[in-house]
Amino acid sequence: MSNDDEQLDFSTVIASTVHDMKNSLGLLMQSYGQLLAQLPPAAADADQRGVIEYESMRLNGMLVQMLGLYKLEVNQLPLRPSYLELDDFLQAQLARHDDILRARRIQGSFEVAEDGLMGFFDSELVGSVVGNVINNAIRYTHSAIHLSARMDGEQLLISISDDGAGYPQAMLDNQSDYALGINMSTGSTGLGLYFGERIARLHRRNGVAGHIELSNQGALGGGEFRIWLP
Repeated sequence: MSNDDEQLDFSTVIASTVHDMKNSLGLLMQSYGQLLAQLPPAAADADQRGVIEYESMRLNGMLVQMLGLYKLEVNQLPLRPSYLELDDFLQAQLARHDDILRARRIQGSFEVAEDGLMGFFDSELVGSVVGNVINNAIRYTHSAIHLSARMDGEQLLISISDDGAGYPQAMLDNQSDYALGINMSTGSTGLGLYFGERIARLHRRNGVAGHIELSNQGALGGGEFRIWLP
């Protein structure tokens, strides 16, 4: 065996490990759901249920992001856009978090600016970005999360708002530098925003690329994440 054969592609090993972790987590949550169905209602509605489901979705979201960033790096993340009704898309994003929202007594809502509004984007990739933002909003909001979609000029604008304290000023002031490093007080790495920006940029039309933006002037008075898709 040559020295070249013995060299370890560490990024590939990490990606393979993350893939296995994601599959294991999926099997774990499937078993958890089956076990939950066998418990009496009082035990099934215990407070720990919300913690388990929230942290599981958060962990799954991080694993999806890591795999996505690896595939972006090696040009193996295909874009599969299709026409979608925004009403159905936003409703599906909230439905994925319905149990956690109810467990934490958070009101989830959505609105689309016009009936039958359509978008042309990769629902899986954009859904993973929106899902990650909802997970973060669940952590920081007081009582409500609101999703909305409308046309902004020639681009589709999807927003996720909450009624929490909003984004730290440092994040708003350095929006071009999404990977801000690890915040030891929150554990945030900024990779979620970096992933969101990369996914937005994959969407291009007539020379215009998508992008994201953070604001504390959202519909509910707290933080608001916005993603534009041409």
